[in-house]
Amino acid sequence: MTDTDISIAAVETRPEAEGLSPGQVFRQRMFGHTGFLIGAGLIALMTLVAIFAPLLAPHDPFAQNLSARMLPPFWGEGGSPEYLLGTDQNGRDYLSRLIYGTRISITIGIGAASIGLLIGVTAGVLAGYFGGWVDHAISFLLTAQLALPGLLLAMALVFIIGPSIWVVIGIVGVLHWTYYLVVTRSATQRLRNLDFVAAAASSGASAPKIILHEILPNLVPQIIVIFTFELGIAILAESSLSFLGVGIQPPTPSWGLMIAEGKQSMFFRPWLVVLPGICLFLLVIGANLIGDGLRDITSPEGRNE
Repeated sequence: MTDTDISIAAVETRPEAEGLSPGQVFRQRMFGHTGFLIGAGLIALMTLVAIFAPLLAPHDPFAQNLSARMLPPFWGEGGSPEYLLGTDQNGRDYLSRLIYGTRISITIGIGAASIGLLIGVTAGVLAGYFGGWVDHAISFLLTAQLALPGLLLAMALVFIIGPSIWVVIGIVGVLHWTYYLVVTRSATQRLRNLDFVAAAASSGASAPKIILHEILPNLVPQIIVIFTFELGIAILAESSLSFLGVGIQPPTPSWGLMIAEGKQSMFFRPWLVVLPGICLFLLVIGANLIGDGLRDITSPEGRNE
């Protein structure tokens, strides 16, 4: 019996789970978790906006109209129905730039979180399964990583290599793998002492086979939860770098860059900062709500939704 089976069996002991299959129990808890549903709805909406950005954007996000600079949103005095959310200092449609900025944030978030997942899970499983000098070496790398100021190091690396979307994805991903390592290392140390792993080893299975077929499948729920949280962290990291001028460069529409460009006029034209800030907040809170919901849904003790 795997850890996932144990978790599902524990859920089935709850009164509301009597007579239901494990899949039905999971769906019942998922659709009964308000936070998860809200987060999933926000992420789904943002994803659709990113996919269909060319169809949704009313204007070219790079096109400049200097005669329509700094127009307020349509509800403000002097607003225009042609530019529903106003324009920026170069006369570019703000709604179109916000829509295309969704693509940038989601792409960087997923890319960076995936790189961190690959590094952290690999290192964590190796450290937890083999122990000994492998564990000591990886623990030293973890300590060294935690001792470094992440944002300052990211700024320095981006400045040295040169800012671009792919550079930002790589650097943010390489610097955000510690949570994966800590969780998977601890879980692997516990799993390697269970009977089903011992049975696989006694049957002659090699270490790579045991890791791939016995250890990793039982780590999937924890990895998914960490991925959702790291997605939000990576999006915030990209926005911070862009805000400081070393991330995504103009004229690419990045929410962090849009906030940086609008901060000079935020007291007179607050929408330039508030609108991308709201978009950033909704995307990050959506990712965090999904992660928090998945943690509750997959926990064997069944936390209150």
